[in-house]
Amino acid sequence: MDTSSIELPGSEVEKIEIDGDCVKIRFSPAYVIKTMTGSNERTRWKQSGELLFTGAEIESMPPPCPCVCSGGDVGENVYTYRDMIPIPLKSHGLSYCNLRFEGTDLKLVLKGSSVSLNMEDRPHYIEHIRPG
Repeated sequence: MDTSSIELPGSEVEKIEIDGDCVKIRFSPAYVIKTMTGSNERTRWKQSGELLFTGAEIESMPPPCPCVCSGGDVGENVYTYRDMIPIPLKSHGLSYCNLRFEGTDLKLVLKGSSVSLNMEDRPHYIEHIRPG
């Protein structure tokens, strides 16, 4: 099976919008890693997209944007995704994130009742990643 995921470290956060209990995190660009079945090589792409949490309760506020993500966790129900976000992602039930940012100790920490990832346009190829 072919898989794609956003690589959080290095992905750029253009803005974080808070509207009531909705939190929208805009990646522009996010760095996407694609893996193809039967291949040891992976490829890196860039693509813009938004991670949307609804029913969100913010526990810790992020730094001003734009900023660069240095990693963290995104979770939905019983799954925790460390330093990545699977594509596609859409889930109802417990959702959360704990994102770190370069150059600061400030984090975005929140819990919500749903999470969805909406990618825009199409990905643009950057490079092949060969096994070490």
